[in-house]
Amino acid sequence: MKNQGDFELSTKQQDEPGQGACPCGRVDGNNKGRAMPYANCCGRYVEHFEQTPAPDAESLMRSRYTAFVRENEAYLQATWHASERPASLDFDAACRWLGLTIKDAVVTGENSAEVEFVARYRVGGKAVRLHERSRFVREDGRWYYVDGDQF
Repeated sequence: MKNQGDFELSTKQQDEPGQGACPCGRVDGNNKGRAMPYANCCGRYVEHFEQTPAPDAESLMRSRYTAFVRENEAYLQATWHASERPASLDFDAACRWLGLTIKDAVVTGENSAEVEFVARYRVGGKAVRLHERSRFVREDGRWYYVDGDQF
């Protein structure tokens, strides 16, 4: 899927799991182009990882962005490929996530894919853009983030 557009995230949406629009900003084509509700978008993967894995690399990328916004270390660790998974994650309390743009999502093999994205955030009053092409693999029916190249 190509560019889904930027999405501004309110503080309330960050603080209330399951409430409001999904942080990933995926647009609901059936609802006049509005951002999908968290529960119908990434929430189904983040909150129900064991029962509902992300169906493709782009959905996993979006759900991982959402997990970063919500500081859900357990989901991030579970969806990080074991070969590259860090021992722990540190979240910056001063970080305010502003939006995600998917630039490109490409299937590169039967069980591999790449997603190029830009994640915007603000920390210490400074705006930051994280532009990366991430690599994903599918094992036993589940997609995992492996690594990425930043631009």
